[in-house]
Amino acid sequence: MLIKRSPNGLDLPFSSEITPRTVFEARRSFIRQLALGSIAGGALFEIANREAFAQGGLQKLGAKANPAYVVMDPPTAYKDATTYNNFYEFGTDKADPARSAGTLKPRPWSVTIEGEVKKPLTLDLDALLRLAPLEERIYRHRCVEGWSMVIPWVGFSLSELIKKVEPTGNAKFIEFISLADKKQMPGINSPVLEWPYVEGLRLDEANHPLALLCLGMYGEALPNQNGAPVRVVLPWKYGFKSAKSIVKIRFTREQPNTAWNIAAPSEYGFYSNVNPDVDHPRWSQASERRIGEDGFFAKKRKTLRFNGYNQVASLYAGMDLKKYF
Repeated sequence: MLIKRSPNGLDLPFSSEITPRTVFEARRSFIRQLALGSIAGGALFEIANREAFAQGGLQKLGAKANPAYVVMDPPTAYKDATTYNNFYEFGTDKADPARSAGTLKPRPWSVTIEGEVKKPLTLDLDALLRLAPLEERIYRHRCVEGWSMVIPWVGFSLSELIKKVEPTGNAKFIEFISLADKKQMPGINSPVLEWPYVEGLRLDEANHPLALLCLGMYGEALPNQNGAPVRVVLPWKYGFKSAKSIVKIRFTREQPNTAWNIAAPSEYGFYSNVNPDVDHPRWSQASERRIGEDGFFAKKRKTLRFNGYNQVASLYAGMDLKKYF
C-alpha cells in the first residue's frame, strides 16, 4: 500500500484529506431530513459519500449513515480529531500519537475472541469488516481531562460480534486487550501504565446498541493514532474506556483489572460513566471544552450525564454512581 507522507516528514493528513466542515454540516442537514422522512436513506448515503470522501489516502469504508445514532453538534474537524489524542502507547503528550504512530502496522492483523464463549474465534481484519453491515454514527466523545469532540465513527454494534461467539452463562464481563509491541509502540517503554492496555465492561454494557466495534472514522479506515485497525467506542463513558488497537477480546466471570484502575484506582473507576456530579480528584467534571470550538478560551459547556446518552441509564438502575464511578 502506498503511504503518503506530509512534507514535514510527520504522518499527518494532507489538507486535501481533511473533510471540510461544510460537507459535514450538509450531511447533518440530510440526516435531519431523513429523520423527518423527507429523503431516502440510499440517497443520503450516495450523496454524503460522493461529496465527503472523494479525496483521502486511507481505505474508504462503505458505511451507511444511521440516523438513529446522530447528534446535531457540528463534527470536529478531521485534523483536530487526528492530531489531539490520548494513546499512551505512542507517548503521553496529545501530539505524540500523530507524530509517532507511523510505526504501527495495522495489516496483517487479527483479533482473538476467547474465554467464556461456546464458539471462540480468531478473525482477521477483512473478516471483521464483513462481520456486519458497517454504519456511520456521529457520537459525542468526552475525555476525563475535560475536553470533548464530535466524531463520525464507522463500525457496527459490538453485540453483533458477541452473538457470533455465543457467551456461556458464566460470562459476566468482557475484557479488551490492546497490542503491546515495543518495536511498533515507543510508549510501551514507559512505566506510566501496566502493559498491555486492558479495558473492560459488564456484558450487558457491551451488548447495549450504543457500544460500537469501530473500524473507521470520517468514512475511512482508522488512522494509526486513533486506534487502528480496530477499537471500541463507548460514547457514554470517558474516552479512556474505549480501548484501541485491540488484539484480544476475552469473556470472563470476574471483573477485569483495567489499566487505569490499576494505575490510579482513586481517580479512574471501573465504570467511568460521564457524570458531572463526580469530580476527578484534580479537576471538576461539571464542564468541558469542545476541541476546535472558538479557541482555547471559548466558554465551556456543561457536561451532560452519561454524555447525553440517557438511554443507558437503565443499565445502572439502583446503583450509587458516586460509589461505582
